[in-house]
Amino acid sequence: MSSQTRKYTILRQIPKSIWALGFVSLLMDVSSEMIHSLLPLFMVNVLGVSTLGIGLIEGAAEATALIVKVFSGVASDYFGKRKSLALFGYALGAFTKPLFAIAGSSGLILSARLLDRVGKGIRGAPRDALVADIAPPEIRGAAFGLRQSLDTIGAFLGPLLAVGLMLLWQDDFRAVFWVAVIPGMLAVLVLLFGVKEPPAAHTGKRHNPISRANLKRLTAGYWQVVLIGAVFTLARFSEAFLVLRAQQSGVPMALVPLVMVAMNIVYAASAYPFGSISDRISHRVLLAWGLLALILADLILAGHDDWRWLCAGVMLWGVHMGMTQGLLAKLVADTTPQDLRGTAYGFFNLVSGIAMLIASVVAGALWEYQGAAATFYAGAGFCVLTLLFLLVFGRQTSPTKA
Repeated sequence: MSSQTRKYTILRQIPKSIWALGFVSLLMDVSSEMIHSLLPLFMVNVLGVSTLGIGLIEGAAEATALIVKVFSGVASDYFGKRKSLALFGYALGAFTKPLFAIAGSSGLILSARLLDRVGKGIRGAPRDALVADIAPPEIRGAAFGLRQSLDTIGAFLGPLLAVGLMLLWQDDFRAVFWVAVIPGMLAVLVLLFGVKEPPAAHTGKRHNPISRANLKRLTAGYWQVVLIGAVFTLARFSEAFLVLRAQQSGVPMALVPLVMVAMNIVYAASAYPFGSISDRISHRVLLAWGLLALILADLILAGHDDWRWLCAGVMLWGVHMGMTQGLLAKLVADTTPQDLRGTAYGFFNLVSGIAMLIASVVAGALWEYQGAAATFYAGAGFCVLTLLFLLVFGRQTSPTKA
């Protein structure tokens, strides 16, 4: 069987509910990225926020999302209902979008970002656990890769739409933010009517997922994945700094979101192929190549201001994301029992959330006091340390039966 034929055969085997979850992610990312691709520019040029302030806001927001996943993941395991929690999280994200349009201060932006990310945190672990529950184990990497690809298509359509509207409406940030409400609402409807949740793994007496007995069922292989995910997050700070780097390169303000379009096109194009590859090759090798791509991206972004070099660095950043993000999600599923997957994703994201907060604050401080180049050189340094950690401690994890 040729590789092309195999690819289409696998795509046909992926259940319809996973496709629906992918389109839910696509629509919500269109909504979110229309705002997030413009938000750093809005904060700097309209509200007068410093880059350190942006680092604090972005770090706090992303960390909040990841930390909340602990509680939503545990709840989804306890009640055995993942879809309802995911639905609430997507709805909260959709209904916070108007706050960005009316914001007149950094305080309201922070509140909106935190509420939006709480919604992301609530939906994240139950959604990932739902993908793991629905997908047959032999194509789980491909299923996560597909959902990530569709998610990332939304992540480049959003900035592309933002650019078009900014050009059409003469840099009217608030009008673009209002339009972003529409795809967010559509995402909620697709999830409500398009996703069928499988029966819970255990239908007997409810148990506490974070009891000592259950936590002992999370193997050493799982905690190794948690540590690897945390050091990967330290090496990759908020993408808001990519947007600010694009502005420094002399790109007109209305066109700056194209930097996120370029990154996410590469991310979307690479996530499914690398997800499928992860079902067949060494996970450690693929993670190592992803780190090498990020090291090269950071060095390019640190050493060059020209927009052509900027594009090269941003696209390499996207390759790194495509290689690593779906794979890490797959590894969590492979190393945990089915009835504890929500909890497992929650703890994984708790640790990653703390790392994201540290990374974004450090990046913002370096940018503020040492310049943009120092931020990206520091990112490359973290990547090298992460690569060493992976080579020393990242033994091939062994799957756990569902």
